[in-house]
Amino acid sequence: MSTPVEVELKFRVNDTAAGLRAVTSDVLGDFRAASPIRSRQIEDRYVDTADGAMARAGFAARLRQTPDETLITVKSAVRRSTGRVHRRDEVESPASRSLVPAEWPSSAARSLVLELAGDATLIERVTIRQLRTQRDFADGDTVVELSLDQVDVVAHGDILERFVELEAELKSGDEGKLDRLSAILAADPAFDDAIESKLERAIAAVDRAPEASDRDRKPARRSPSKTDGSSTSDRSSRAKQTSSAPASRNDAASSTNAARSGIVASSDGRVGSSQDRDGGPSRSASIDITSRSAEAASVPPLVVGKSPGVTADDSVGEAGRKVLRFQLARMLAAEAGTREGRDPEELHHMRVATRRMRAAWRVFGDGFRPGRTKRHRKRLREVASRLGAVRDLDVLIEAAEKHREALPAAERRALEPLMASWHRARDDARTLLLRELDSDAYLRWVEEFRVFVQTDGSGALPIISTEPHRIRDTAPQRIWAAYEHVRAYEPVLRWADVPTLHDLRIAAKWLRYTMEFVREALGPDVAPLIERVTALQDHVGHLHDADVAASMGRSFLVENVGGLSELQTAAIGRYLVASEKDVLRLRRSVGVPWRAAAGLAFRRRLGRVTAAL
Repeated sequence: MSTPVEVELKFRVNDTAAGLRAVTSDVLGDFRAASPIRSRQIEDRYVDTADGAMARAGFAARLRQTPDETLITVKSAVRRSTGRVHRRDEVESPASRSLVPAEWPSSAARSLVLELAGDATLIERVTIRQLRTQRDFADGDTVVELSLDQVDVVAHGDILERFVELEAELKSGDEGKLDRLSAILAADPAFDDAIESKLERAIAAVDRAPEASDRDRKPARRSPSKTDGSSTSDRSSRAKQTSSAPASRNDAASSTNAARSGIVASSDGRVGSSQDRDGGPSRSASIDITSRSAEAASVPPLVVGKSPGVTADDSVGEAGRKVLRFQLARMLAAEAGTREGRDPEELHHMRVATRRMRAAWRVFGDGFRPGRTKRHRKRLREVASRLGAVRDLDVLIEAAEKHREALPAAERRALEPLMASWHRARDDARTLLLRELDSDAYLRWVEEFRVFVQTDGSGALPIISTEPHRIRDTAPQRIWAAYEHVRAYEPVLRWADVPTLHDLRIAAKWLRYTMEFVREALGPDVAPLIERVTALQDHVGHLHDADVAASMGRSFLVENVGGLSELQTAAIGRYLVASEKDVLRLRRSVGVPWRAAAGLAFRRRLGRVTAAL
């Protein structure tokens, strides 16, 4: 029968970041981006008869499952190659998940399978799962679909091998133009010629796997060493070793525009945030979408609503991705204002967004593969640290300025050496922050993290249907575990020192975030509970701020003994004492917000809220 011919370039990828840069680029030689970037999860089950009738005839059959449909694709196993251009006969038609071809809709592909396999029931040889990121490129009338495939080879529930492949498939036009594109891609050391097909590599991985019974094999979700990306082939090992290597400065420079062009908007072009101690007053950051450069097309824009939108039926990993996407949008919305430095609240909002993203990794992190997400968590920690160093000094200076407002002029002037010291420290911290935000590492991270938070399934652990994996299954346990950490302070609260109360603040923050991240799934009744936990967190937070002010004032006096006038020493000493009085007052009154968040009424209400899931 007459069949279409698949014409494509195929490369093995040993640096995933380089592959993403290729797919998200606006220009590749004479080819220019001709479509938005698309990402999707694909499951391919390669099937044959028990005696391998189709393979003997020179064909491979693939049942492809996507969120929208099931397709049967039959390809010739023999590739005809000219240079790096590969050609194979291919026919594709709708099908079903059934392994009985007669049950599929009538089509050319079904007819070919029946001709080759007869009436035999098919069996699954191997499964290949792919996270595919793709984009169309055009040079005149010639259109090529460029795809980056992050591949898992699966058999008997085990992930046998992982690898990454870049494909450029000719959709229409002049085949000769593929040669020019091939030369551009082959010049990148991150790409090697693909000698074998995905199926050939997968079958080789199955053949290498030890012949163990199913009960001796650990499911992929329970095998951290495997889910972190270990591979059984030398080429895959090299990919693992080099995938985390930093790109060159030239590569980073080419990514700068994409990283800076982070359009962040909801359906009405705004990013919203709730009112709280960490997030500041309720606000919306308006983003002018049309004013951004066309370079923003290299990565899809972040489009978020007024909340993350986590539902009870979301998996843990995808709920975490929604929260990370929402908070990344808030971070990027505040970055310009943070760089300008005119409004401390912009830096505050950016710091809160990074803090909440770090919290999201703690709450939802077990839904992701640690090896695939480690670089994101590490860079996020560094960015949050730089933001925190500036923000903590902003809080310190703001409190001292409020104290000074009520003092006589002479007393205000006497506090100037202390204030000048803190302003210098703040300027130094801001210099380090701007150096971080301007670094190649930060720009690459923003680009890669934006792709990650917008790509369903990226870095996620495989879901085992019989294990708890949805928000409705797992959120109650997470919330109650966080609550237990708060209530554990009850026996020592009366005698707790400042460091212990600071630890209580952290525990309250984790409880609050754990509820806030899934508040839509929990329903409106959770709002008063979040408010009570927030009040407790705020109270011990103010206590901590006052203690830091007293400690730093004391250190300044010790370090500058002999260099201050008597009036200056006395004024700074009085500020130190005032801060210590605030610490004492807040310690004595902590029981009020504590009882509201740790009493029987709170627990009963929390029980009703979590039971509703």
